[in-house]
Amino acid sequence: MQENYLAKWLNNELSKEEIAEFKKSAEYASYERLKEVSSTLEAPKFDASKTWDSLKNKREKSTPKVILMRPYTKLMRVAAAIAVIAVASIFYFNSLDQTISTQYAQRAEVVLPDNSEIVLNAESEVSYSKKKWDKKRNVYLKGEAFFKVAKGKRFTVSTDEGTVAVLGTQFNVENRKGLFEVTCFEGLVSVTYKKEEFKVPAGSSFLAINGEVKPTIAPTTSVPYWMNNESNFKSIPLSYVLDEFERQYNVTIEVKDINTNQLFTGTFSNTDIDLALESISVPANIQFKKLDGNKVVFYAEETP
Repeated sequence: MQENYLAKWLNNELSKEEIAEFKKSAEYASYERLKEVSSTLEAPKFDASKTWDSLKNKREKSTPKVILMRPYTKLMRVAAAIAVIAVASIFYFNSLDQTISTQYAQRAEVVLPDNSEIVLNAESEVSYSKKKWDKKRNVYLKGEAFFKVAKGKRFTVSTDEGTVAVLGTQFNVENRKGLFEVTCFEGLVSVTYKKEEFKVPAGSSFLAINGEVKPTIAPTTSVPYWMNNESNFKSIPLSYVLDEFERQYNVTIEVKDINTNQLFTGTFSNTDIDLALESISVPANIQFKKLDGNKVVFYAEETP
């Protein structure tokens, strides 16, 4: 519909052709009803002279109102829809958890909204809700991470194996397949494992392997070994040692005729692969061979 049809129609200035075209428009029915209703209205009686004098004496200026006619309603609806989608998108993405992850041979440092700090070991992931952080300080962990928690409300680390709760302290959590270990370096942490609570004071650890709680040896360092570029194990199945070697060096390991359930105690370097291979093979009484394609084979001494 042409924009001037309405004014010409109200003034009875449309030709027969224009009237026929105007009646086909979606707006015609609404304008026709408005015209019928407005014809029945009567203006209120008032004193024109008195009103004019009153208006002249007013010094306040009013801002005129602008009314958009129907030709622009579609544009307004589109703009409103875009605004609603934009607001909804912002709300949705702000409500999502923040997730930080590392790959093989990688580490990452994370600073939480309360200035608590997390250092992620290789192949690990943490996620938390930034929006809900003031109400609930909770982090979900896959893998291994060292936490330096700022004092404040209850701070929890949730894993598939168990939950660690503190108020403000320094501790390490490792949550790998079949292995769950928590080491406290400062303060006191509470570990909930299989609905049972364990208190872990500074200088001690909690360890569960394949669902069984194991005795531990007190740590002798102020931070986890891996933060000093070493991987340390005390009576841990060899399979976990080899898995950690893969994570630290981004290599593929193959084993031949080796009992990977045998317990291993020792340390290997995270920065020198040749030294690390010797550190694993000698205590475990096994051999190794480096192959092309970033692959290492561990085998028993008698295996050809």
